[in-house]
Amino acid sequence: MAETSITEIKLDGSKEEFSLDDNITITARFSIMGDLRESFTEKNWTDAYEKNDNTFKLKYGIKLLKTGLRKHEVGKPIDTYRKASIFWTRNPKLVNPMKEKRIWVQVAKNFEPFIRLTEEEVRQELFDFSEEIHFKASELGKGKHKIGAEAFASWQSHEFVQKGDSKSQAKEIEISIN
Repeated sequence: MAETSITEIKLDGSKEEFSLDDNITITARFSIMGDLRESFTEKNWTDAYEKNDNTFKLKYGIKLLKTGLRKHEVGKPIDTYRKASIFWTRNPKLVNPMKEKRIWVQVAKNFEPFIRLTEEEVRQELFDFSEEIHFKASELGKGKHKIGAEAFASWQSHEFVQKGDSKSQAKEIEISIN
């Protein structure tokens, strides 16, 4: 298996040119790939549930940086977590017609719960990220600015994975403020 890592962070600005009084929104998209993602399977979370290992917490963060001679943070960094709760249910609305499934995963993203029907959908909810960071153009001032990003993720040991962490940086994008 491959070591767990954060894929390249993709930054998308709502546009490339702003006026000094505009609010800027930059979206950072990335995924966690490798051992951690591949080991989060129905078989493994069922085994973990049977051994009372029924919650998985993934701490992550993203910060935007104005690069150049001196790097400094732009906007409010995101520092939060996602939580997967493994649970047993007999709920007929959740039963997959192809097989009798009893152990499910509920993923909480920003305290909003999601229950998905397939392994891949659960992995997407837990390990794929799209976060918006907002800031005022006046924080940067007039001119052309290069904006980069850094992301991190960490997790504890569980039945199916060892404790670990990962970091990544984004390619810079350029925005112009008039």
